[in-house]
Amino acid sequence: MVGVFLYKRKTVAVSPWKAGMSGHLQKVFVTDVPSLTWAELQAACEDFSNIIGSSPDTVVFKGTLSNGTEVAVTSIRISAASWTASSEIFFRRKIEALARMKHTHLVNLLGYCAEEEPFARMLLFEYVPNGTLSEHLHNVDSDHLDWTTRMRIVMGAAYGLEYMHHELVPPASHSNFDSFAIYLTEDYAAKVRIVSISSFALVMYIGYDDFEGSDRHAPDFESNVLSFGMFLLEVVTGRLPYSEKEGSLMEWALEFLSSPETLGYMVDSSLKSFDLKQLLVVCEVIRLCIHPDSSKRPTMKTVASILSKGLNISPEAAQPKCSPLLWAELEILSN
Repeated sequence: MVGVFLYKRKTVAVSPWKAGMSGHLQKVFVTDVPSLTWAELQAACEDFSNIIGSSPDTVVFKGTLSNGTEVAVTSIRISAASWTASSEIFFRRKIEALARMKHTHLVNLLGYCAEEEPFARMLLFEYVPNGTLSEHLHNVDSDHLDWTTRMRIVMGAAYGLEYMHHELVPPASHSNFDSFAIYLTEDYAAKVRIVSISSFALVMYIGYDDFEGSDRHAPDFESNVLSFGMFLLEVVTGRLPYSEKEGSLMEWALEFLSSPETLGYMVDSSLKSFDLKQLLVVCEVIRLCIHPDSSKRPTMKTVASILSKGLNISPEAAQPKCSPLLWAELEILSN
């Protein structure tokens, strides 16, 4: 008698995005960035009820770790069905890029969450409590920044970009440097937001075939220097870079920048006082940074050196008095 044994093979669900990735790509990933579970972030963010920012593609929650350290959690709005292999590779490479950037004047990445049930792709950053520089310069309801505070912010931003351009290996340019990219700590030190999470929307809906070149649209270093010059103009004048009513800030400022005697007229009228010697230094840096010939613009190392000497603000004086980064990292790694 011949016995016939029938069995049913167990079906394993495969996420749609994994179908487009090789086994090697699924396994290879950065190991020095802490991975957090959805449940851990749910607890830290009070069941994801504390929303502090949102866009059509992302939502940002404020969270608190068990040791009291505050963090910002950015979640990508997308379903598992819409998440592709291209999206996953882009997400992973962004984490790897952000993970190698650690500096006191950057908004540092602390960890990430990548889970299938419930589907989640989230990034965990330092929480910087005083909002963006743009809010303080242009929103009457935000705290007013005096001249000394503005110069300290300028110096911190310069140190942050100098790190990205000259100390990071390999170096990196900033994708969109402006006053919206500058976040202010409790004591109004500057932290540069490294990348806008909205950049994930591009890969989610368009996708990239050239994964190695997913940052190929990043501006060059000379363009970053030009943006820094525009940023300095905005800090000094308190004006928007462009508005329909007033037009281009750069065009407006050129007539004042051409003569030392007229520089004082471009200073933000809401300031009760300013340091004329420091103004001369800042305006000289502005002229260098906005030079129409990009090859003649200074490097950020030169810019930071000129400003540090002219403003007399050392790296120690510009940095936050108390940074929660170390405590946040220790808390995450201990879990």
